[in-house]
Amino acid sequence: MRIVGLDVGERRIGVAISDATLTLARPVGVLRPHALESDGVELTTAEISRLAAEDDGVGTIVVGLPRRLDGSPNDMTPRVAAFADVIARLTQREVVLQDERLTSREAESRLALTDKNWRSRKQRLDAAAAAVILQDYLDTRPGRPIPMAEDPEL
Repeated sequence: MRIVGLDVGERRIGVAISDATLTLARPVGVLRPHALESDGVELTTAEISRLAAEDDGVGTIVVGLPRRLDGSPNDMTPRVAAFADVIARLTQREVVLQDERLTSREAESRLALTDKNWRSRKQRLDAAAAAVILQDYLDTRPGRPIPMAEDPEL
């Protein structure tokens, strides 16, 4: 089973997916719904269904939860939480909310290393941010194997 990551914004939803070993996240693309409430849910559900059919199946969906730098909710926080609830009901999959503070900035920095064209980076930014959100989740999820370098026996 794989894990899907979503970076939900007002105009775009970035999509990423894990590898089969649940170790690495990769950007998939961007959905452009007209409205977060209806179009966004339908488009996202369809994309998750497509990914589930293509790969080893999707077991969990990680949705980036926007917050202010101090951790308090912002205007988008309740909208994204409600969106995640609807996605969970429609897909019948576990949905996890993952803190997304500074993920867009990190994604922009990573993209800037390989692509100097700002317009090109902007088109890929939401999917890259979804990959950062998903990678953060994969790196901190309970039950993940401990890398060899962190093994206390060494």
